[in-house]
Amino acid sequence: MIELAAVAVLAEGDNHGYAVAQRLAEAGFARVKGGVLYPVLARLESDGVLCSTWTAGESGPGRKVYSLTPAGTDWLAAQSARWGRFAERMDDLLSTTAEKGLRR
Repeated sequence: MIELAAVAVLAEGDNHGYAVAQRLAEAGFARVKGGVLYPVLARLESDGVLCSTWTAGESGPGRKVYSLTPAGTDWLAAQSARWGRFAERMDDLLSTTAEKGLRR
């Protein structure tokens, strides 16, 4: 799920890892620590979903800025559809559970 969320953030525009984590927090996700996020971004880059460039920092060290690749756009579309199907099935399952009085 963190992969899909991070790519969705980067579909909004190129950004560095810390900004991705901030945007996820703004969206209501729990705080995502760098030790979780950066390996995910590296794996997505290795898989060709993202690419990165180093940019000079304004008042500090340079930053690695991540961008969605064309393959990443396709990946996002496929994963979004897959997530939608999962969410529908989960909603159906939870509705059935509620109808049987198993959920409060």
